[in-house]
Amino acid sequence: MNILQNISLKGYNTFGIDKKAKYFSVAKTLEELKELLAWAKADAMEVLILGGGSNILLTQDLDFLVIKNELGGIQVIAENEETILLEVGAGVIWHDLVNYSIENNWGGIENLSLIPGTVGASPMQNIGAYGVEIKEVFESLTALDRGDLSLKIFDAKACQFGYRESAFKHELKNKFVICSVTFRLQKNPEFKIGYGAIQETLSERGIKELSLKVISDAIIAIRQSKLPDPKVIGNAGSFFKNPTLDKFKYEELKEKYPSIPGYENELGVKVPAAWLIEQSGWKGKRVGEVGVHQNQPLVLVNYGNGEGKEIVKLSKEIQRSIAEKFGVELSPEVNFL
Repeated sequence: MNILQNISLKGYNTFGIDKKAKYFSVAKTLEELKELLAWAKADAMEVLILGGGSNILLTQDLDFLVIKNELGGIQVIAENEETILLEVGAGVIWHDLVNYSIENNWGGIENLSLIPGTVGASPMQNIGAYGVEIKEVFESLTALDRGDLSLKIFDAKACQFGYRESAFKHELKNKFVICSVTFRLQKNPEFKIGYGAIQETLSERGIKELSLKVISDAIIAIRQSKLPDPKVIGNAGSFFKNPTLDKFKYEELKEKYPSIPGYENELGVKVPAAWLIEQSGWKGKRVGEVGVHQNQPLVLVNYGNGEGKEIVKLSKEIQRSIAEKFGVELSPEVNFL
């Protein structure tokens, strides 16, 4: 067990915010994770489990223990003629898993290509993109109880998946550490290309024969054209969730703003937060060292020396202006620390 002190977290969060952790360590095995949690518990110390750092916004130094979860491994645990069960360590880079599945022609997560972060964060957020969400391929996860250090298995029902939501962001928050996730992937995949600009991109590329690889490449191209690379400019991807409105509210807005897009779901009509933000004049706006990305208004950025509190302030101003103009409340996807 190697615990470092007063470590900068700038390289461990995609916003590139330079805040320090009083204590910092990396857990590569379950035993190391247990030891670190026991050490912190002995002093009644708070613990932050860090994955890829792609969904956090640091606003202050952290006066406690930060554990970088690097539990690895990808293994087949069961299969039949149609599906395969793949257990993956929580510390595995998400896009590495996507590439691994594509190389083996296992379908189900190719539409989630290039999403930043690690596998352990995927069920916490119920990550989704281009018509696919994790809950569609999720089988179960194994998590370590922070209290008694026992392992527990959670199925989809226990995770209580919602739109970018799960029980691990609410009643189970800070009670468990996700150690591995098991996915059910398809050996004879059905391609999903009807969402966003996938079909258009495939046509532009002259693709006539579909495969997991060409769909993944198309999605990567779309994402790279819209989203800034965190290695170049600090960001956490989509900062806000797309709000779902009841049909009456949506029709009311449609009368006033005929071009407002909307996509029906089981709860009502989902409206792109990016459209609301752009229509409110925020796209490309810079405030000191932080701002709204010029190509994708859903992304807030750190131009180099920004502070987390500046990004929080900017996000609240955006929320306030959207509420005043449209009567719609935006909720952040990013966790403030």
